[in-house]
Amino acid sequence: MQENNGVDRKQIILFMLFSLVMMGGMFFFQNRDAEKQAAIEAQKPATTQSDNLTTKPAAFSNLNDSVKTTAIQEIQLKNNELTLHISTLGGQISKVQLNEYQAYNPLTDENDLPLMLLDKNNSSYGFAFKDKTGKTFNTKDLVFNANQKGNTITLEHRGNGAIIQFIYTLADKYTVDFNVKTQGLSNIVADNKAEFQWNYQAKSLEKGRSQEQTHTEFGYAFDNFSSYDYDGRTTMEEPDETLNWLAIKNQFFTAIIEPQTGFKNSSGFQDTVEEGEYLKKFNFSGNVDMAGSELNQNFKWYFLPLDLKLLKEYDKNFDEILPLGWSFIGTMNRWFFMPMYNIIASWGLTAGWAIFLMTIIVKLILSPIMFKQHKLSAMMRVIRPEIDEVNEKYKDADPMKRQQETMSVYRKAGVNQMAGCLPALLQIPIFYALFRFFPNFIDLRGESFWFAKDLTAYDDVIKLPFHIPFLEDHLSIFAIACTAVILIYTMLTAGNMQQPTAPGMPNMKVLMYIFPITFLFFLNTASSGLSWYYFVSNAINILIILVIKYWILDEKKIHAQIQANKAQPKKEGKFQKRMREMMEKAQEQQRQQQGQIQKRQDKNKKK
Repeated sequence: MQENNGVDRKQIILFMLFSLVMMGGMFFFQNRDAEKQAAIEAQKPATTQSDNLTTKPAAFSNLNDSVKTTAIQEIQLKNNELTLHISTLGGQISKVQLNEYQAYNPLTDENDLPLMLLDKNNSSYGFAFKDKTGKTFNTKDLVFNANQKGNTITLEHRGNGAIIQFIYTLADKYTVDFNVKTQGLSNIVADNKAEFQWNYQAKSLEKGRSQEQTHTEFGYAFDNFSSYDYDGRTTMEEPDETLNWLAIKNQFFTAIIEPQTGFKNSSGFQDTVEEGEYLKKFNFSGNVDMAGSELNQNFKWYFLPLDLKLLKEYDKNFDEILPLGWSFIGTMNRWFFMPMYNIIASWGLTAGWAIFLMTIIVKLILSPIMFKQHKLSAMMRVIRPEIDEVNEKYKDADPMKRQQETMSVYRKAGVNQMAGCLPALLQIPIFYALFRFFPNFIDLRGESFWFAKDLTAYDDVIKLPFHIPFLEDHLSIFAIACTAVILIYTMLTAGNMQQPTAPGMPNMKVLMYIFPITFLFFLNTASSGLSWYYFVSNAINILIILVIKYWILDEKKIHAQIQANKAQPKKEGKFQKRMREMMEKAQEQQRQQQGQIQKRQDKNKKK
């Protein structure tokens, strides 16, 4: 078969000629059609704006009508907490500013921009109806007339003998009453339900895109506000539940819509936006009940900061929107870390020093357990030579036998290896609670400390001219400092770790040194408050080790105590007995298997 090396010269010339002919034909017919259309338009009678809105054969006018831009108005409502702009196009809230907060400005690296939850057409909502011909129309495509009285705006659209009214009232506590009234709609629609549709693009308001994106998601309540669920991935499907409210939240702020009778047959979708001023795109649809094919129902909009105390005041389970962790983790944040921080901060300390004192208090609470852990570490260091002697003596023996002898040394010395696991287990829920606490506690938002301008975001004093996976384009000083003290702590404690002698077993010392390095990748994009807490926590751990080693625990006395323990008959605990029996049973099974293998080998030799 001949190889095809590309297009030859004749093919190129023919392709160019064909393209020129096609382009000339397109221009010719396009100009001729445009001239005909202009002549037809010139013969049409002039129409007014109101004709465009009400005389269309469909149920109501929509954006396909030639609505003049001068007909579209935006009316402002304002109080101390919110500034709203309501558009006559669709009767929608088009802009929402939280007056007491500012958004992050990447140009100045400060929170100095107006905080706009809704702006630049990032939100569009309305009610979709199906008329008796089977066509669907949506209120977001209609143009309303507006009448303002104080902090109440009444928007009205008339068409085909029906009236739709949207009445907005700006109330206190970040609340907007939204009442929907219709009259004569039953003559047009065929269904006894309306579909509420909401399309929303969540704006980036904070420093640290990946962290903010993680905390941007759907949230909703059902079972008469008693149950809560969320979705931070792609789709949400709730065909069987009646949603009492629906929220779309960012890291520290949320927009909530609450229908009087709830949303039924709800579904939604979210899609991550990789770059730009938006984090995610959301769309939601849920049915609302109509009575006699008329929609007369009260709704409420809430545009809230995620402040725990404020959220609880509504008594509608709004506080569940705040992602403080599940079960015990969330309880620890709500009833321990948050109150403790607030008490310390009330003394007039800055946020960074409040975290410093909070770390010390946590360490003092855990000090009895930590002392036992470090004492155990010292005892294991004392008996290290005896463990090495056992490993050398039984290096060629059965691994199970070697393990039994090692455990015998620990038992005679009065060392319980499992006692060292308790502090490590306690640290896991505390770590996860703090991992949730620092990036979601609004009291820390915008609080600076040293070179960190916001303790809920990373510090990026060291900027890189390139992008590193997981580290991104910066190095956090707090993250580097925390990694350094974890490495020092590891060096002080790794010497007590028994190395596995069985083939194929990983070197635990190497793994212990790898862990702090991986911690750098994790902390570099996390909140600087978390890094600062763990820097202080591990620095205190190092001080504790040094104090215990040089001032509290005398290794000679510990050695004498161990020798005394070995001289006394040691009562075997339940756990130790169970472990010994399991090992003996495993050893017996291994001997039986080896015996069976030996018998088969002997039979094969005889054959």
